Amino acid sequence: MDKHINTPLTTEKVEDLKAGDYVYITGTIYTARDAAHKRMYEAIQEGSGIPIDLKDNIIYYLGPTPEREGQVIGSAGPTTSSRMDKYTPLLLDLGLKGMIGKGKRSKKVIESMQNNKAAYFAAVGGAGALLSKKIKASKVIAYDDLGTEAIRELYVEDFPVIVVIDSKGNNLYEIVMQSS
Repeated sequence: MDKHINTPLTTEKVEDLKAGDYVYITGTIYTARDAAHKRMYEAIQEGSGIPIDLKDNIIYYLGPTPEREGQVIGSAGPTTSSRMDKYTPLLLDLGLKGMIGKGKRSKKVIESMQNNKAAYFAAVGGAGALLSKKIKASKVIAYDDLGTEAIRELYVEDFPVIVVIDSKGNNLYEIVMQSS
């Protein structure tokens, strides 16, 4: 089923999403990859603040290529999500409601998603140039020293994703494997 949602991604919106839904996101989302996740995780462990408010937000696992003249951002395809699994349960506990990436998630992440009412979305790998056209604004807001892995605030319009794991733990990857 096709659904259009605007950020913030509230619990009510998350609970309405089902594994297999096609979703078009409009609003502000954030980017962070391995190095940024590690830095945020360590800051939280030390009792320091982090540069973004996670409550009802979405993190896109993305390290974009440099933008060309006239572009807001370069190619913006997803990175493998499992590399963030070590850090994700803590971020979910702090209010993160959505993650966009590609690939499977660990059992611990899925359990934390269920406990925190969150969703995991997949963006199509290999379609970074097309996905970048849905990003209307991009600015680095933290960890500039990480280059492409810096945290960015993006404004997206009708950004296409698929719900892979919903807030009840239904997993599209497992559903597809069971039906084949």
